[in-house]
Amino acid sequence: MGFDLASITRGAPQKPPRLVLYAPHGVGKTTFGAMAPNPIVLPFEDGIGRLDVPVFPQIKSYAEAVEALGTLVEQPHDFQTVVLDTLDWFEPMIWAETATRHSKKDIEDFGYGKGYAYANDLWREYLDGLNVLREQRGMQVILLAHCDVKAYNDPSSEPYDRYTLKLHKGATAIVQEWADAVLFANYRTYTQQTDKGFNQKVTRGVGTGERVMYTEERPSYYAKNRYQLPPELPFSYESFNAAMNPQQVAA
Repeated sequence: MGFDLASITRGAPQKPPRLVLYAPHGVGKTTFGAMAPNPIVLPFEDGIGRLDVPVFPQIKSYAEAVEALGTLVEQPHDFQTVVLDTLDWFEPMIWAETATRHSKKDIEDFGYGKGYAYANDLWREYLDGLNVLREQRGMQVILLAHCDVKAYNDPSSEPYDRYTLKLHKGATAIVQEWADAVLFANYRTYTQQTDKGFNQKVTRGVGTGERVMYTEERPSYYAKNRYQLPPELPFSYESFNAAMNPQQVAA
């Protein structure tokens, strides 16, 4: 390829977003994905419930997950969003496929930590397949996951706990780097102190049921976005889309 000053461009056309949404059980992750434009769900767990959304048969192996992607790449359809529900149910399938490819009994049979390093190759392989859907079929990608609370070793302070994806740490790093936005959703909670007498106080968590979505990292959770989104949004796909496309709202 030859380069000259005439080849310089400013910015780039915006491609469909690659989103990771993680949250505690029952907050509404699957509903968020179902509200995206014309979605198709790849179910690794039985979490669709009564949602009226197109869904593949439940996926039970890495090979079936690859087959589902191939179907969406090769066959005619008008789906605009692919939703994976959920990553932490998919991960054991990646571990099983990793063991099979290397003639091992299971992911622990490699020796300390080695199997998970090999599994990272399959994570990259599958994310590359999702990139093909995005590039060739113009599809938005939404990866859903449950959350976990893990110790975070911040080199500038003492270790503390934070919410993170419920995945092995290597997979977590790969998925977070790949995504255009990592969103954390939860119920808004407050703390309230009550006096028990004798100079003793009890702190309790209090909530109203309001659900919120965070788009920027804070000490208590990981989040990011490449779209200059507000750091906090009401938890719904409609709110996310309005923040992504404010000109549509104005119109």
